[in-house]
Amino acid sequence: MDYIVLDMEWNQPWPGSPSARKVLPVQIRGEIIQIGAVRVTEDEQVLDEFQVLVKPKFYRSLNRRVSKLTGIKESRLKAEGIPFAEAIERFRAWCGEDIVFLTWGFDDITILRENLQLHQLPWDWVDRWYNVQMMFNAQTDGSTSQKALKTAMEIFGIEASRPAHDALGDAYHTALICAKLDLKKGMVEYEQALRSHDNGFHGAELPGCIGRKVFYDYADKRAALAAMSGEENLCPICEARMLSSRWFAQPGRRYMDLATCPEHGKFLIRVRLSEQDDGLTRVSRLTYEATSEAAEAYRQRVEKAEPERRDRRRRTRRRRTAAEPTAESNE
Repeated sequence: MDYIVLDMEWNQPWPGSPSARKVLPVQIRGEIIQIGAVRVTEDEQVLDEFQVLVKPKFYRSLNRRVSKLTGIKESRLKAEGIPFAEAIERFRAWCGEDIVFLTWGFDDITILRENLQLHQLPWDWVDRWYNVQMMFNAQTDGSTSQKALKTAMEIFGIEASRPAHDALGDAYHTALICAKLDLKKGMVEYEQALRSHDNGFHGAELPGCIGRKVFYDYADKRAALAAMSGEENLCPICEARMLSSRWFAQPGRRYMDLATCPEHGKFLIRVRLSEQDDGLTRVSRLTYEATSEAAEAYRQRVEKAEPERRDRRRRTRRRRTAAEPTAESNE
């Protein structure tokens, strides 16, 4: 058996763009544009590598944020990218049989399955997979929070030798972490590690986080956010009810709000919504100091939203004015 350490990069349409309004036969969170993988043997030796660029079919315009993060240019995708089906055929041939996939996080396999279903390709061959973060936590500090790949590398004393946010680079660094873990033990203990994670926080925290909590069994997003800005919106210091401000949506069913305690001031609240096995909604909630990086992101979003709100008000007034009857029409 071989371990295939997998990482991918994917494109997402810019909000409000024509691509974002496309109705696809299968809902996807992103279209894969790069696949990187490293083979690790059963005795945990890092071996050969795989990398391929994928030419997008549905979200053809490369999101500028994705391009900036990954360093991939749209011109390069057009020149070097190959169709998804061909890329998957090459990848499966390289993987071989009797394999287990390892990823850093929960997203890569989910995105891969969505893309396989969208292209009407088999996806049961990726059923055997593990999130290495769970093994890393269980075999280091026992925490339930997701750690960034960079953080795990620092803990293990691994120097970065490949570019970050590159599929092969991240897969290679993850493979080096895997080589320092007891993977067989991690697989045996994975279910327990996963339960500990589900009872903890499902998401990585930014600097300035001062509290985390998980809530369960909300009917839907509306009910969850109402609770987070209502009865569960308690000051992390005195537990008094805080006043909510305004929720702003972020990618990945995440939302942020700036709450105010009458005595202790403002706190940034970030939540992530996820679906439970029974279809109800779970909320992972983080509380940040008002001076944190996360709070600064909220302030920037507010500054951007104010001109948008003023523009909407102007358009609404113009429409109302145009619809009002004139004096001549009333005669």
